[in-house]
This record gives sequence, C-alpha cells and structure tokens, in this order.
Amino acid sequence: MIPVVVKNCKIGEGKTKIIVPIVAPKREDILAEASTFHSIPVDVVEWRIDLYEGVRDAAKVIETAGMLQDVLKDIPLLVTYRSAIEGGKTQEEIDNDLSPEAYGDLLQAVCESGKADLVDVEIFIGDAVVKQVIDAAHANGVKVIASNHDWKGTPSQSDIVYRLRKMQDAGADIPKIAVTPTCKKDVITLLAATEEMASNFADCPLITMSMRGMGGISRMVGEALGSAMTFGAAAKASAPGQIDVKALSVVLETIHNSL
Repeated sequence: MIPVVVKNCKIGEGKTKIIVPIVAPKREDILAEASTFHSIPVDVVEWRIDLYEGVRDAAKVIETAGMLQDVLKDIPLLVTYRSAIEGGKTQEEIDNDLSPEAYGDLLQAVCESGKADLVDVEIFIGDAVVKQVIDAAHANGVKVIASNHDWKGTPSQSDIVYRLRKMQDAGADIPKIAVTPTCKKDVITLLAATEEMASNFADCPLITMSMRGMGGISRMVGEALGSAMTFGAAAKASAPGQIDVKALSVVLETIHNSL
C-alpha cells in the first residue's frame, strides 16, 4: 500500500491520523474554531459544508475555504458535503438537500478553486457525479476520500469489502465506510472486513468505523487492523461515537507504541 501524502501528513504510514470536524454554520465561528487547532492533536481538518449557512453559494464556500486554509496553514483541509440521507437526517431534510447534480457541481468548483486539499465524495451519489468529482479533484491536485455511511445497520463482511473495493476501483485515493452497529457482533464484522480489505485488496489507505458508543473501539484500533484515519471531536462531534480528540490521541499513541 502506498501512503497518501497531503502537505506534511502521510496517511497510511505510522500512527492512525486524526481528522477533526468543523460543523459550525457561521463563517466567524468556523474560523474561530480553526484558530484553536494548532493547540490540539489534529492531522486533518474536515469542514462540513452541508452545515454552512452559505452552502448554496459556491463563491461563499470557496471564499471561506480559502480563509480556512490561511488559518490552518500546514494542516490539510478536507471539504465534505454530507448528503442528508447519508447523514441520517429526517425526510424533510432529505427533501431539501442539494440534488446530486448540484452536489457534483459544488464539489467540482471547490476542487477547481484550489481551496481544498481533500474532498469527500459519496460513492452512491451516482456514478456520473462520482466520476465528475474525482476527475476534477485529480486534475487539480486534490485527494479524494470516497465514502459511504450506513445508518440502517451493519452490512455483511463481504458487502463492506465490496463497497470499499467499489470506491477504490472508482479512483478514490482513500475509501471510507461508516456503519451502525446493532450488537457487539456488528462491530466485529466491521473490524474483520477492515482487516480483509487491508490485507487482501487495498492498494491505498482505508478509513473504517462503527458508529455510536458501541462502535467506539473501532475508532481506536485502526492501525492494528488496517484503518489509517479516525475522527476525533473538538468543539462538537459530527457523528455519534466520536471521541474527544485529546483522549483519542493518547490511546492511538499507546497502540502505536505497542505494535
């Protein structure tokens, strides 16, 4: 497996890298939170633009992304629009979400602006949109995390591996899957799928996790089983089960030193 290098961050090499999300809706709060990140253990910052009040104005999104890059300096910026259905939202929120076409156009504009180091594209948003975003990203030196979030449960081990391979085959630099456990065995299924994918099929780094409190262990043991990145919470978590970033860093360092 070849590591993915973004600025000074080598993803897929050494200790599990920590992504910290920003979920504030207002520009001033987004930038204020980002200004505190040089004092916490963070490798990549994810800006959730679906929660930004100016998300339907591409120019505002790009302007704010540029300001974020200025504040973050050497910390890579991941720009993510999490669709309502993949964010576990209500039917009303799903109905008011961006269309797949608008989603693709927005992420393409972000890639072409040079104001993101990585972008997230949902692998099941539509093959044409996925290709649009990946092509735009790679044409502009932006790395791609292809993702899938299953809020209904945990697929079978073979299905999880299939989804991750689909992302890799589509040209993603880093495949990512998040699933919802309904029992302890679901967490084991996710971890087993991670190991299978990493050992048998992956030629790039992976991100896998089981959500909610029950799946918390999956956010900590990635380096041992094949998941190269995990999410830690700073001001506010972006998904259930995210662990405080400082506590998470201690655990990841302990696991790294034991391997």
